[in-house]
Amino acid sequence: MKTNLFRVSAVLMLAFLALGSAHAADQNDIFVLTSTNDPAGNQVVVFQLHAASTSSLTLVKALPTGGKGGAGGNAGALQFHDSFGAVVNFGSNNLTRLLRDENSIRTAGTVDLAPDCTQPDSVALNGAHAFVLGSNCAESHSWPGGGLEGNFVALSDNSGAQIVAGKTWAAVTLKSGSVLQLSLSEEGALTGNSTTFTLPSNANNTPLGAAFWGDILGFNPAHSPDSFALVDKQGDVFPVLGPQPAYPSNAPCWLAKGPGNIWYSGNSPGQAVSIFFSDGRGGTFYKSVSLPGTPTDVSVSRDNEWLAVIYTAADGSGARVAVFAIDNYGDLSLAATSKPVGAASFNGVAISE
Repeated sequence: MKTNLFRVSAVLMLAFLALGSAHAADQNDIFVLTSTNDPAGNQVVVFQLHAASTSSLTLVKALPTGGKGGAGGNAGALQFHDSFGAVVNFGSNNLTRLLRDENSIRTAGTVDLAPDCTQPDSVALNGAHAFVLGSNCAESHSWPGGGLEGNFVALSDNSGAQIVAGKTWAAVTLKSGSVLQLSLSEEGALTGNSTTFTLPSNANNTPLGAAFWGDILGFNPAHSPDSFALVDKQGDVFPVLGPQPAYPSNAPCWLAKGPGNIWYSGNSPGQAVSIFFSDGRGGTFYKSVSLPGTPTDVSVSRDNEWLAVIYTAADGSGARVAVFAIDNYGDLSLAATSKPVGAASFNGVAISE
């Protein structure tokens, strides 16, 4: 009888703890993180989003990464997944690991690239793996441990813009006009094999931002008339006409996957966020939502309720972060904008909940 009572008590205690943990998770602060990308000393800038009827975005801290910035023409320089994040240090050939302790963010050491892999400008976190894009390479690390795993992928040129990872394959966009499919092992690391997709002429000019929807890749051939495109695992490419007039007036450049079949793209020359709808074999441009400056990266929260955009303000006040609320239909409404912090520009953006 005592044993049975003990078992019942233990089960009740575990249930109580689980409910308490779920409640604590619901009460987590929402942080928006970006980096200064300073070549002399990179920093991660942490803002807190206070979500209310009148939302606000306040500076919490600036964390030195212990490395140097300097990346350009890239996306995905900072990522966050569950309790861990990573930011690239382009000038130091390493990553800085970020750790969330309840309602606080701190740095947790650096992770070196392989000796022959240099100048990281993009990172993707996917479960137990971190994928890194350097100027001449792509490589994978165990995560959050950071040890090298799998095989190095050599790149044909140094025009890499972003690395992203799906369920069973990863991809790299090259500004020179290519998108690479990177093979993954059964364990999820890079095998060292890559395939170049054949892109149609109306969607091959300056591939930049990218994101996955399961195993379907979306990317922005930013200077093409069809400035959004989908690619499936078999290499079939489905171009989508972007906002008109096309480049140089509009150029959806940086991409984030939103709720359902929605994609958000930072439209740099259009000073806007452009919204696309898709199925697995094509889509359509919906509309653009204006920004008071030039966006350089975008990120959607895990719960699909927030979109964060970093941009350089048109009024000359420097780097800003804007957070939009995402409604039930995927539409956007501006919730909060950060104040200037003295940085000319930001690089990479992520949301931690």
